Amino acid sequence: MRFVLYYLIVMGSSYVISTYGPHQRAQKTGDILLGGLFPIHFGVASKDQDLAARPESTQCVSFVAQNKIDSLNLDEFCNCTDHIPATIAVVGAAGSAVSTAVANLLGLFYIPQISYASSSRLLSNKNQYKSFMRTIPTDEYQATAMADIIEYFEWNWVIAVASDDDYGRPGIEKFEKEMEERDICIHLNELISQYFEDHEIQALADRIENSTAKVIVVFASGPDVEPLIKEMVRRNITDRTWLASEAWASSSLIAKPEYLDVVAGTIGVALKAGHIPGFRGFLQQVKPKRDSHNEFVREFWEETFNCYLEDSPRQHESENGSTSFRPLCTGEEDITNVETPYLDFTHLRISYNVYVAVYSIAQALQDILICTHGQGLFANHSCADLKKMEAWQVLKQLRHLNYTNSMGEKMHFDENADLAANYTIINWHRSAEDGSVLFQEVGYYNMHIKRGAKLFIDKTPILWNGYSSEVPFSNCSEDCEPGTRKGIIDSMPTCCFECTECSDGEYSYHKDASVCIKCPYNSWSNGNHTFCFLKEIEFLSWTEPFGIALAICAVLGVFMTAFVMGVFVYIILFKPSSNTTEEVRCSTAAHAFKVAAKATLKHNTAARKKSGSIGGTSASSPSSSISLKKTNGNDSDAGKHKPRMSFGSGTVTLSLSFEESRRSSLM
Repeated sequence: MRFVLYYLIVMGSSYVISTYGPHQRAQKTGDILLGGLFPIHFGVASKDQDLAARPESTQCVSFVAQNKIDSLNLDEFCNCTDHIPATIAVVGAAGSAVSTAVANLLGLFYIPQISYASSSRLLSNKNQYKSFMRTIPTDEYQATAMADIIEYFEWNWVIAVASDDDYGRPGIEKFEKEMEERDICIHLNELISQYFEDHEIQALADRIENSTAKVIVVFASGPDVEPLIKEMVRRNITDRTWLASEAWASSSLIAKPEYLDVVAGTIGVALKAGHIPGFRGFLQQVKPKRDSHNEFVREFWEETFNCYLEDSPRQHESENGSTSFRPLCTGEEDITNVETPYLDFTHLRISYNVYVAVYSIAQALQDILICTHGQGLFANHSCADLKKMEAWQVLKQLRHLNYTNSMGEKMHFDENADLAANYTIINWHRSAEDGSVLFQEVGYYNMHIKRGAKLFIDKTPILWNGYSSEVPFSNCSEDCEPGTRKGIIDSMPTCCFECTECSDGEYSYHKDASVCIKCPYNSWSNGNHTFCFLKEIEFLSWTEPFGIALAICAVLGVFMTAFVMGVFVYIILFKPSSNTTEEVRCSTAAHAFKVAAKATLKHNTAARKKSGSIGGTSASSPSSSISLKKTNGNDSDAGKHKPRMSFGSGTVTLSLSFEESRRSSLM
């Protein structure tokens, strides 16, 4: 028999009707009855089996859950007996699978069930689980928190392992969705169970060992994870970083010195611990002889001091070789002189959630007790009668609950009957004194704070793999330096890429740039393509030889152009002619008339100047006429001194003749 965890239940009565323990019914009388589902042991009784004989049935030692489920009978529900009052609420269970089964039953009778450790998001379905409530955040918040942690440490290539049950499957499904939104890749996605065969565990360990991902995200409970951890220890695979869900983030089943070489440096998303008023003082007053009726106290004492009390049934099991040898206890040992997590409230995580669940029921009963008629929650604002109270009335009061707990926090259940999501981020350290596991708080996660401030992590106290302060690398590809961009690799996830240098005129100034940015039109990229600089504008000086040569060529070109222009103007405007015939070929008739008009005007001007210089009084009278003629006919003479225009083959032939009047004899 293996001891894992104790939950001490204080039932608030000074008198006892019967002894309770592993083989007795755990019950006390009172006016109000609360049910409880708590795991006390893990495992089965060890028996020597003859391989040649038929296997015998194993005896479960998770006796408390079985006994309490048996106690939830219809007689208690309907209050048909005078000896046992009806159960008005149930606290539990721990596992989501057990809570699901119990919630289906309790929901038929609207008996409130408040779980302290069942975090499956499926239990938030109020249409199916009408009376289920919990003091632990749902896995949806936890999956988001784990994805934020991976993004915070800039990992993009991880392994995901989940238990094959109602806890692991929905949790890892939500985790995958969160990772996809953050563009983070999951290299392996595996399911695991404590019932796997050895060859299945070895095959899973092979895939993990051959993977290039260095971060393993595990969404499972301690019993499901332990077989894999054992195989990793056997292979001495110590270069992996584990990210633990709350189900095993502080599990004593995994946090053992013999596993620390593999799990040291684990980052855990743990439930928030809290102070339980009076619990430390209660434990310091517990004595086995004083509480001889309570077999749980006797077993707690033996496990705390690693001994056996006189007449203990576990001593006989030790003599039969089922457990290791332990000395005898006197029952008067001082509990303050021994190391136990129950005296330190920072370790009370599940226990604190149990306290909140019980306290919430007590607060609901208190609200019913002090209710004023006309201000109640029931018909016509009436109040429930505490002496005739029914379970559905307590359920309604719980849904409207709003109070402040011992930590000064506001407590209320949301529309899904869940409490606010608050987690503590812990890091597994190795104790320098005895080599045991220490849970170092390194941050927190609050879902109800604005985005960007939900996660806080102090990197200073974190030790990776138990000794290193450097954040491990778990990416598919190396980071692309500034001046490069990420390039796609065919048939590979987006997290795997190659680094491509930016082209000329482009740049990137940060790591892992997806695209290169073009420089402005007046800028250019530097040699490393990490930034742009302004282009230099060069001016040509007049004093430089090349500048002088260009200036001379420019001046010569100007003079030559002016000379040609002058010659052209002189010939056209000033060259004397007594009888001039000009023939111009034009493409259109309009162009021909335009040329004829200009030529006539030019000739008249020249004639006037010449006549004036001679001193004659009669000016030349130019005459011009235009005649059209096709080129395939004979040209008809339009007059010897008249202009002539002909069209042929798409062209117009314009002949202009000017005849100057003979000057009268001056003599």
